[in-house]
Amino acid sequence: MATGVRDFRHPFQPYEIQQQLMNAVYDCVSDGKVGIFESPTGTGKSLSLICSTLSWLRDEQKKISDDELGREDDDAEPRWIVEQARQQRMEAFVQRRLDLEIRLAKIREKELQQKRGYEKGEPAAKRHKSMPDSQPQGVEDEDRFLLDDYKSDDGRNGKSSTQLEDENGLSAATRQLMQKLGETAAIVREDPDPEYPDEPKIFFCSRTHSQLTQFVNELRRVKLPGVLWEDNVRALSPVKDQEEQHVVKHLPLGSRKSLCINSKVVSAGSATAINERCLDLQQTSTPHEKRCSFLPNQENQALVNDFRDHTLAKIRDIEDLGALGKRIGVCPYYAARTAIRLSEIVTLPYPLLLQKSAREALGISLKGHVVVVDEAHNLMDAITNIYSVVVTQDQLHRSRNQLRLYLQKFRNKLKGKNRIYVTQVVRVIDSIAQSLDQMALENKGNEALINLSDLMGGKGVDQINLNKLIRYLEDSKLARKVESYVEYAGEYAPSSSLTPTNTTPTLTHVQGFLETLMNPVAEGRFFFERGESSVVALKYILLDPTFHFRDVVEDARAVVLAGGTMSPMEDYIRHLFAYVAPEKLTTWSCGHIIPKENLFVNAIAKALDGVDLEFSFARRDSVTLIGALGSCLLQLAMTIPDGLVVFFPSYAYLEQASAQWQKTVAGKENIWTRLEGQKAVFKESKGSSAIEDVLTQYSKAVDEGRGGLLLSVVGGKMSEGINFSDKLGRGVAIVGLPFPNMQSAQWKAKLEYIEQSTVARGGSRAEGKANGREFYENACMRAVNQSIGRAIRHRNDYASILLLDRRYSTTRITDKLPGWIKQGFRETDAVAGFPQIIRGLRDFFQSKI
Repeated sequence: MATGVRDFRHPFQPYEIQQQLMNAVYDCVSDGKVGIFESPTGTGKSLSLICSTLSWLRDEQKKISDDELGREDDDAEPRWIVEQARQQRMEAFVQRRLDLEIRLAKIREKELQQKRGYEKGEPAAKRHKSMPDSQPQGVEDEDRFLLDDYKSDDGRNGKSSTQLEDENGLSAATRQLMQKLGETAAIVREDPDPEYPDEPKIFFCSRTHSQLTQFVNELRRVKLPGVLWEDNVRALSPVKDQEEQHVVKHLPLGSRKSLCINSKVVSAGSATAINERCLDLQQTSTPHEKRCSFLPNQENQALVNDFRDHTLAKIRDIEDLGALGKRIGVCPYYAARTAIRLSEIVTLPYPLLLQKSAREALGISLKGHVVVVDEAHNLMDAITNIYSVVVTQDQLHRSRNQLRLYLQKFRNKLKGKNRIYVTQVVRVIDSIAQSLDQMALENKGNEALINLSDLMGGKGVDQINLNKLIRYLEDSKLARKVESYVEYAGEYAPSSSLTPTNTTPTLTHVQGFLETLMNPVAEGRFFFERGESSVVALKYILLDPTFHFRDVVEDARAVVLAGGTMSPMEDYIRHLFAYVAPEKLTTWSCGHIIPKENLFVNAIAKALDGVDLEFSFARRDSVTLIGALGSCLLQLAMTIPDGLVVFFPSYAYLEQASAQWQKTVAGKENIWTRLEGQKAVFKESKGSSAIEDVLTQYSKAVDEGRGGLLLSVVGGKMSEGINFSDKLGRGVAIVGLPFPNMQSAQWKAKLEYIEQSTVARGGSRAEGKANGREFYENACMRAVNQSIGRAIRHRNDYASILLLDRRYSTTRITDKLPGWIKQGFRETDAVAGFPQIIRGLRDFFQSKI
C-alpha cells in the first residue's frame, strides 16, 4: 500500500525513524499482516505505536461512517427521496452514539470542575438485596460444602440437567432457589447491543502493569481528529465539551489482584487465592454476611453503567479504575467488562491476552481487531511460562490431606458419581506423589526428564479415564468445595490435625497440574526437579508456544510485535509463526536516534596482560582469567566517568569472581579494594528484595560525583525495565556469553523437539540440529541485547558498550546484535590490544566534555 505523506498527529515533531516506524505499523495493520518491529528504547516507540494504530483506527472509523452514510441508493428514485433517505440514515447513525457522547461529555465537564473526585458528597453506593440470614430449611451449615449430585456420560459434558451452569457459574438449581428467595444472579454481563456494534479496536498488551501505566501516560499526549459523525454529535449535544473534543475511549483491564476493592478478598494474598475467595463469595451457599457487596447485579445496574461511562470519559490507568470502583461502590473487575464493546483501545497485561480462558472469562473477542504486543522480546518465554506448571512434593501431600479431611466429613454423604470421581482424584494424586517421593530417593541429580507413564503407575490408575476426570474437576468445582471446607475447618475446628497450616488454594494448583496430563505429548514434557533448599517438584514445560498464540493471530485483523531488542528475529518467524505465509509477515528494524558519535562499541578479546578473554564453560573458572577480568574492569572504571554497569552471565559467576577479587595475595591490595578506590561498588543479589535500595544508593553515588560500579546479571532484575540513562550508564559491559546449560534436561528436550519438528515439516535431521543450535544461540543473544538496551535512553544521551569475550568479534555472534549496536562498532580493530581500546574510550569521553 502506498504510504504517501501521513499526518499521524504525533504530539511532537517526529524523528525520521519515528515517521518510518509509524508508516510501517500503519501499513502492517491496514494490510492485515503479522509484523515484528524493533525500535531501540529511547526512540519514542510507544508514541509511534499509539499514533500509527490510532490513526489507522480513525481512518477505519471514517470508512465505516462513509459506508453507512454514503452508500448508493436506487437511481430510479426521485432525488428528494434519495436525499431524505440519506439524511435519515445519518440521523439514525448519529443518534446511536449521541446518548453515550452526551453522558461522557457531562462526566468530563463535571470532573474538570471538581478536579478530584466527582461524587465525594454522594451517598454510599446502593447494595444489592441480601439473602436471608438463615439457610433453607433442612440444610446444615457444613452441608454447603457438599458436592451437588453429578451425572456423567449424558451428552452434556458431564453435567446433569440440574447442574448446567449459566455464564455466572450458577447451576439451574441454584438459579431456581435464588428466584424463590428473591435474589438475582451475582454477575451481570452485558448482552451484545445492536446500537453499539463491536467495531474495530486496538488491544495493547505489555508484560507488567507499570509498563501499561507508562503507555497510558503517552496515550494522554495524543490528540486525534474526529470523524464526520462526531461533528454531528457535538452539534446535537447540549454539552459543549470544547476542551476535550476527541477523547480516545480507553479501557484498562487487569486481574482481580489488581482491581479487587474488597479488603477481605485482597487479604488472601496470592492471585490464585484472591480468585478462589472471590468465586467463593459469589456462591449462594456462602452466608450472606460474608458475601461481597460490590458485585454487579440487576439491582445496581445503574451503578455499573455509571462506572462504564466514567471509565470511558477520560483516559485512566489501572489504579484510577480501582479508585473509581471504590467511589461508585461497584466491583471494577467485573464492571469493566461492560466497557469493552464501546472502547477504542484496551490495555491489558500478558496473561489476560495470551490465555484463551482469560479472554473468554472477560468476554474478549479478538475477531477483526488489532493486537499490539509491546516488550515482545520475551513473548515466547511468557507463553511458555503461562502454560507451564510446577507442583511441589509438599503441595501434593497437602492436597491429599485436604481431600482426606473432606472425605472424613462427607464420605457417607457422597453419592453415585461423586464418590467414584473423588476416589479417582485421590488415587491419581497418590500415584503422582508416590512417584515423586521415589524419584527424590533414587535421583541424586537436580533434574531429570520423566515419562507420563512414570507418574501414572499407581494401583488402578491406568483404568481411570483422565479426560472424564478432568472434566469432573472443572464441572463439580471439587477443589473450591474442598478448600472452602478446609478453611472453615481451620476456623471452627482448629484441633483437627489434618487442617493445613495456611489457606493457599493448594488443590486448585494441583488441579492445574493434573490438567497438563491431557496435553498433547509432543507439545510439552515433564521433569523432576530438585531446587533450592532441596525442594522437590514436578514441572511441566511447554516446548511449543505456537498453538497457544495461533488463535490470537487467526482471530485478529493484524498482530504487531514490538520491542527495543527484537533481534535476532528468526526465532519468531521459525518458532512462533511457521504457519504464516511469508507474504503475510513483515519485519522492520531501525537505528538509534542518537548521532553515531554518541556511541562507542567494541569487543574486548584480550586483557591488559594479553590473557585471552573467553568465558566458556570449560575456561571460565580459571583463576588467571577471573583475575584478568578484574584488571579489565579496574581499567574501565578508571576510564569511564560516572556510572558503569557490568552484566555477568550468572549469579554464581558473579559471586565466584567477587570472592576471588576480595582475596589478598602476597600482602598486595586486592582487586576489590582497588575497584572501590575508583568508584562506589554495588552488587545485585539473587532473590534480593532490596533491589530498589541498591539502585537508590548507586544513583546517589553517581549524583554525588563518586561514580558507581554496579555488578549485575544478564537476565536478572537489573537487566530489564531499569533506566540507566545519562550519568547512570556511561558504560555498559557484558562479561561472556550467557548461554543456557545445554546439558540440562529441559534444554535437551527443547533442542530435541526443534530437531523433530524440523524433520516433521520436511527438513533434514542436519537442518533440525542447525535450527536447534540457532535457537540456542538466539536465546543467549536476546538476553545480551536486552541488557545492552539499558543504556542510551534519549537523543542527547551517550555511552560506551564493551563486550568482554573474544567470541563477540566473530561474525556469527555480531550478526545477532541489534543494528544500532553494530553501527556503533568503532573502526578500532575488534581484536586489538586492550590499551588501544582504552585510548579510544578516553578520546570518546574527552570529546563529550
